[in-house]
Amino acid sequence: MSIHLDPHLALELWRRAISESVRRDTADLSARQMALLLTVYLTPPPHTVRGLAETLNISKPAVTRALDKLGTLELVRRKTDEEDRRSVLVQRTVKGSVYLREFGEVISRASREVE
Repeated sequence: MSIHLDPHLALELWRRAISESVRRDTADLSARQMALLLTVYLTPPPHTVRGLAETLNISKPAVTRALDKLGTLELVRRKTDEEDRRSVLVQRTVKGSVYLREFGEVISRASREVE
């Protein structure tokens, strides 16, 4: 599926969605944290720190810092990989699923407002 938006319209959509999201009583995530969260939820598992760093082309320490915050908020959880105990798996949580579903609804509402 391809959606074509004028750059100004795309920015206005993003502005409205972000503005509504910061007014809600939910976690206020950085762009890096949101990119990681979306990657974990929208791409097939398994997810590792190394794999997320490669996918997003950022350092492993940057992934770890973002995951620390997301873990504290219970939006993701980390678990040692039973097959390779040196590797840590990043897993989805119910709270993270709810957070993103609600954020998706915010974006959907914003898109109807800018049409």
